[in-house]
Amino acid sequence: MHRRNLLEAIDSYSARYPQEVGVVERFKELVKNHADCFDRDCWHGHITGSAWLVSPDQQRVLLTHHRKLNMWLQLGGHSDGDPSTDEVAMREAHEESGLTVQLLNPDIFDLDVHEIPARKNDPAHYHFDVRYQIQASGEKFRISEESLDLAWVKIDELERYTEEESILRMRRKWYESNNKS
Repeated sequence: MHRRNLLEAIDSYSARYPQEVGVVERFKELVKNHADCFDRDCWHGHITGSAWLVSPDQQRVLLTHHRKLNMWLQLGGHSDGDPSTDEVAMREAHEESGLTVQLLNPDIFDLDVHEIPARKNDPAHYHFDVRYQIQASGEKFRISEESLDLAWVKIDELERYTEEESILRMRRKWYESNNKS
């Protein structure tokens, strides 16, 4: 039953972004065929939740310099069995920043599938990342052990920190959804 909610949300996402049929089909295949898709030891891939975490004035996004991947990324992490991907994204944003956060929109903001390299006892695998628009109530963050650093980055200056296409895609969607350019 819990997978049905995610599949319905993915269908709604697909209607808004029909050009993303490839990633949508990959998500559907995983969710339909793997009852354990929310568990981090599902090596076919597993569902993660992430936050496009904007500042109170909605002019900046909080990025983490991820300790394990050594890249600037959005905040997020493993579902650990929780099928409520929006709650996962909010939990991870709070845990990784110490900030109080709120969901701006219950609809999925972005879907992304990316490979995670093998590490220690974990084989290389895929994260099926479900992303949401989330806003922080303040700006004073704390850096968790998962990050080397955190930074509020002006949305129109993301390239100063990352050229990661999925983050730049979220910026385009952010501008489109807020009628900004």
